[in-house]
Amino acid sequence: MTDGYALDKKGFSKELRLLLEVLKTDDIDETAKRNPQLFTDIDWELWVRLSLHHRVFPYIYPKLSRMREEHVPSAVTQRLKWEYRKNTVQMLQLSGEMGYLGEELAKLQIRSLFLKGPVLAQELYGDISLRTSRDLDFLVPMAQLAETEALLVRLGYVKEEDFESILGDWKWREHHTTFNHPDKGIKVEVHWRLSPGPSKEPEFDELWKCARTSSHFGQNVHYLGSEDLFLFLAAHGARHGWSRLRWLLDIRQLLLQKPDSGKLAGLIQQYNYADVGGQTLLLAADLLAAPVEPALEGFTKRPKARRIAQLALFYVARMINLHNPPLEPEAERHYKYYQPAILTRWHQFLYVAGFLYPYAVDAKTLPLPKPLHVLYFPLRPFLWTWRKVSGQEK
Repeated sequence: MTDGYALDKKGFSKELRLLLEVLKTDDIDETAKRNPQLFTDIDWELWVRLSLHHRVFPYIYPKLSRMREEHVPSAVTQRLKWEYRKNTVQMLQLSGEMGYLGEELAKLQIRSLFLKGPVLAQELYGDISLRTSRDLDFLVPMAQLAETEALLVRLGYVKEEDFESILGDWKWREHHTTFNHPDKGIKVEVHWRLSPGPSKEPEFDELWKCARTSSHFGQNVHYLGSEDLFLFLAAHGARHGWSRLRWLLDIRQLLLQKPDSGKLAGLIQQYNYADVGGQTLLLAADLLAAPVEPALEGFTKRPKARRIAQLALFYVARMINLHNPPLEPEAERHYKYYQPAILTRWHQFLYVAGFLYPYAVDAKTLPLPKPLHVLYFPLRPFLWTWRKVSGQEK
């Protein structure tokens, strides 16, 4: 890492700094000899909680198991060992289900791309036990979404929610739907987009051209090419404020595999990811010593990339789950500023313009026959105002 990647980390606790050091080094004993102060005055209970919150415990446990006990209390290692073994069992279960779903989808000639889960753990870490996953995510073409959902229902899955929608707005406001299997205890997210709108992203056919096939989970388990995977992981991590270090660790592992930097730079430019891509590279390089190829360094020098990378450190420094409300007032205020800040100017405009597109609640406020739903476009400002005045708008 060079000084050019350095961000202001003065808000980081000593426990977080130690966790980062353990993540980016292979020889912890050597690190302890070189910087013994890193291991002194540590609140080990907090350190364990940090490793669990950031979902990096399966990656660090094998490292701790190889080091001498004088640096890390045995109770810490034993706790992480228990979590590591529990995670391994869960990953094995998800692996079996992923292979099964891949086969069932292939029987119906439904093309699918698994986005995360065991296939990502195997590809980036070489071992499914070194990464956590709580569900299976896969992408299908929009034209085959209904068929995919029907298949999951036949296989015993139950749809978690149905979107209230009008004029097809769910196709771009949302990007996945969730299914749960009550007997297997497995959650599946079916994507028709990589990210929610108004983001610009590759079409399914473009992703399929660069897709890879797993050599570990069967010929019907396909996943994103390296460069497309970077775009997906960057967009996902940025959208969630990089509030879990596991997402940055994924980026580091991907960059260590040296994807085609010229092709990746082209994709970043083509799909307007210059600032988010720069943010991703900056955070991975500064926090986890990830390598950044010369063809990608220009993105890290963009002023906005540095600004939004600094904004993300607010979440890295705290144990915040952005999608588990209610948030602390400070975190909520920060996220309301952060969320639009990561968008390009054009996407900020589209984000605001999206509020003018009719919502399902408009049809509840003033029911109209379906052939007249187009009238909700001019009526929406008035309907929104009425709900505000009458106290119906939450």
